[in-house]
Amino acid sequence: MNDTSATGARPGPGEGLRGDRLTRRTGGRLILDGVGLHPVPGGVTGLIGPNGSGKTTLLRLLSGVLPATSGVVTLDGEPLTAIKRREIARRVAVVEQQADTQVQLSVIDVVRLGRVPHRGAWAPATARDEDAVRHALERTRLADRAHQNWHTLSGGERQRVQIARALAQEPGELLLDEPTNHLDIQHQLELLDLLTGLGPTTYIALHDLNLAAAYCDRVVVLDKGRVVTAGPPGEVLTEQLIADVYGVRAVVHPATAADERPYIRFLGTLGTAR
Repeated sequence: MNDTSATGARPGPGEGLRGDRLTRRTGGRLILDGVGLHPVPGGVTGLIGPNGSGKTTLLRLLSGVLPATSGVVTLDGEPLTAIKRREIARRVAVVEQQADTQVQLSVIDVVRLGRVPHRGAWAPATARDEDAVRHALERTRLADRAHQNWHTLSGGERQRVQIARALAQEPGELLLDEPTNHLDIQHQLELLDLLTGLGPTTYIALHDLNLAAAYCDRVVVLDKGRVVTAGPPGEVLTEQLIADVYGVRAVVHPATAADERPYIRFLGTLGTAR
C-alpha cells in the first residue's frame, strides 16, 4: 500500500516532505518496498511496525542521509537530490534515538549547534541566531538549564536538549527516531507532550502503540518494508491489524466522548492469552 495513493495528487509547493514509491536495497536485501508518505501539515505522523520493518531506514531516506534505490523524496515538490545540503539542513531537523558526545558541552552550546546551517563557515553567531536558541530553550522548558553541563542531565532531559537543538534550526519538518526509547514513563509522556503543537510537520518512529494512539494525528503501519495501512489511529489500530502485523492478541478499546483516543490492552502472543 502506498500512503500517498489516497490523495491522487502530486506533491507541489508548500506540501512539505514527501516520499513517493521509495525502495531501498542493501547488499541485495530489500529494506523498503515502494513506500509512499504524505504528512499531516503541522501535525504528527507516527511510523509504527515491528523491529526490522524499515522505520529507521525510511526516516534516513526522508532526511537525505541515505539515497533511495528507486523512488523520490520531495520537499515542497522538489526532489531532495536537487536541493543543496545546507538548505535541507535548514528545513529538516533530525533527532536520533540517542545522542552522545565526548566533548564537554553546556546545554546552550548543544542547542547552538542547530544554528550552524544558517551561518557561513566560521561566521559568528548573529542576534537572530541567539534569539532562535533562547526561544528553543524556552519552548522546551530548559532556559534554567542553559549553562549546565549536558552530561549531567537525565536521559529525558538530554532528549529535550536534542529537540531544542532541532527547534533552533527553525525547521519546517522534524524527524524523530524512537525518541522515547530508554526513557521511563514520566519522561516518555513529558517528551511527547512537548512534541505536540510545536509547529513543524513531524514524523516520529514509535514502538509503543498506545503512545502512537495517544499522540499521533496519523499513523503509518510498516511491515517487512511495506506500508500495510495508514490513517487516524482510531481507524487503523484494530485488533485484526495488531494480530496480523505483530502476531499479538489484543483488545482495542475505541475512542469515547470522554477519551478521544483508542487504548490497546495486550493479551499475549497468538496462541496464548492472559
